[in-house]
Amino acid sequence: MSKKQRFRDTKKGIKTQNSANKVEKPTIPFATVGARAKAFLTDIFMLLMPFMYIVIYAVMGGLEEASHQRLLSWIYTFIPFILLLTIFMAKDQGRTPGLRSQSLKVIDFNTLQSPSLFSIIFRNLTLILTIIIPFAWFAIFFRKDRRTLHDYLSNTCVIKAPPPTKK
Repeated sequence: MSKKQRFRDTKKGIKTQNSANKVEKPTIPFATVGARAKAFLTDIFMLLMPFMYIVIYAVMGGLEEASHQRLLSWIYTFIPFILLLTIFMAKDQGRTPGLRSQSLKVIDFNTLQSPSLFSIIFRNLTLILTIIIPFAWFAIFFRKDRRTLHDYLSNTCVIKAPPPTKK
């Protein structure tokens, strides 16, 4: 005796016992590439550039000295940048100034809630990895959910979200 062919039932629209038990995951309104790029550039110019100028001219003593010690100047620039991003995301429900300007929000991919502090810290640290590796820049174009390498590694995603209400 042959087994019942489920694909015929699916084709006819008949729900089988196996398909009735499956739980549908809610659709997530993923952010577009353009909105994410605008948010990233806003964060770069609002948060990273001031640190870069401070490090080059105040800490390193000028552009010539900073060019001789590039690695050290980048470390001095990225540490406060990552700390500031982490503070913004932890205090503002997964939003940075750039994400807020584009009405976007970072959430945990599994729970669809604000990410934990560990996830935020790990996401921001792997952001540097994503910036350094050119292949990782293009991952967003090949995934349907528009998650980048640092989103995938930290199990987060960026969604379209209405602005938060004031309390």
